Amino acid sequence: MLLGASMPGQLRRVSRALLSVSDKTGLIDFARALAGRGIELVSTGGTRKAIAEAGLPVIDVADLTGFPEMMDGRLKTLHPKVHGGLLAIRENPEHEAAMLAHGIAPIDLLAVNLYPFEATVAKGGSYADCVENIDIGGPAMIRAAAKNHDDVTVVVEPADYARVLADLDARGGATTRALRRALAQKAYARTAAYDAAISNWFAAQLGEATPAFRAVGGTLAEAMRYGENPHQSAGFYVTGETRSGVATARQTQGKQLSYNNVNDTDAAYECVAEFDPARTAAVVIVKHANPCGAAEGASLAEAYEKALRCDPVSAFGGIVAVNRRLDAAAAREIVKIFTEVIIAPEADEEAIALVAAKKNLRLLIAGGLPDPRAPGLSVRTVAGGLLAQGRDNACVDDMDLRVVTRRAPTAQELADMRFAFRVAKHVKSNAIVYAKDGATVGIGAGQMSRVDSSRIAAWKAAEAAKAAGLPESLAKGAVVASDAFFPFADGLLAAAEAGATAVIQPGGSMRDDEVIAAADAAGLAMVFTGVRHFRH
Repeated sequence: MLLGASMPGQLRRVSRALLSVSDKTGLIDFARALAGRGIELVSTGGTRKAIAEAGLPVIDVADLTGFPEMMDGRLKTLHPKVHGGLLAIRENPEHEAAMLAHGIAPIDLLAVNLYPFEATVAKGGSYADCVENIDIGGPAMIRAAAKNHDDVTVVVEPADYARVLADLDARGGATTRALRRALAQKAYARTAAYDAAISNWFAAQLGEATPAFRAVGGTLAEAMRYGENPHQSAGFYVTGETRSGVATARQTQGKQLSYNNVNDTDAAYECVAEFDPARTAAVVIVKHANPCGAAEGASLAEAYEKALRCDPVSAFGGIVAVNRRLDAAAAREIVKIFTEVIIAPEADEEAIALVAAKKNLRLLIAGGLPDPRAPGLSVRTVAGGLLAQGRDNACVDDMDLRVVTRRAPTAQELADMRFAFRVAKHVKSNAIVYAKDGATVGIGAGQMSRVDSSRIAAWKAAEAAKAAGLPESLAKGAVVASDAFFPFADGLLAAAEAGATAVIQPGGSMRDDEVIAAADAAGLAMVFTGVRHFRH
């Protein structure tokens, strides 16, 4: 009987295993454990060589199939003696007869991880290198074994080796159906994510923004306690994208990040990355995915103090992102109020120690800043579908600003305009940002009308002045940025009434002439960017 001894119920004995892995982490220990349980090992290429050099008996897949590896290793496992051994349904008379007729032996366990396509792309591999690292035989075997999971155990990552060995020990050399089904689900998810990475890479190479099929995949980084609300389940998945951020960060301390923590920290870090660390220190404070304070300064400590002044009430329990190495002076200021997360590209040891004194404060070290100009894909779900778009990678420094009023902005106003428009890009629409001397002084976010956002921003500026013990609103002498055009003059007039002196906005309204006339009448300077920054 080529199919081996059957076992009752949902158990399936493992007598032969095929191992073919790119990631050799734990391989030898796993192979030795299998061989020690009397399981015959079959392997390919570098995997077979590593197992043999460890002194373990192993059959070359070429001896199993009767065909040598060929075409630079592209062809080695695509053979009926491999796929028949994986796909044959045990105790099926027709399958058993076919195996006997063609000399096909069963393969009860498959351990495969794929050519490192994602890693090759991440390190900037050439087109030819990326194509050569597209695995063919691996996914084919994985899918075959996963389909036949009632009889075959499939393992696609070293993290599951111990899990399989524990099952074998507990079940007298067999695996349970529950384990095989769980591993089959992971196997299909792995090949799906792999194919998604390949197809999206091809789309990018072709400059195809809307391919006929769009696949999205990721690897679980962390299962979360819950989502935005306690009744929602959630997980954090990483896509392999190389931009620095929450997904690449090392958490030095503190409790597990929540779904909202990750979302808010990403918002803060993307915003602070708009500020070139070689030019200035910058700090952004975020609450509920919106900046509630942002500032530049000669040092991070100075920038933090200016950012906090914008809205000290909202900053409580917020996220702080910095664009330079976190130093002790900045850390000392940040920990004075309750903060959920600090994210930085790097951190001094003294700063890490200061943060460590606050056991519930998380410090994330991202290793770099995300490039705000980098292309990328943004995806969100809708009922029955996905909306996919390119990342908003427009930067105000690259825009041709056009003065449309009689009065041109001063050099200081222009610098503050650029600052404010950087921040407005990261504020939920409708967005209005007041800024002065390289710091936000009032932010209006997410309102249904632009005039309401303008009024809220002005009110925030007045409240910030009261909190600082100042006699007049921080909006006096500030500039205003709007993420989209003013459809009517009322929003602009609200800014003028609050004391603003200059406005930066995309332009493009049917009533631009009315808005420009209102700006001229109020003595405001105004520039158009020609670029909108909606953020819904």
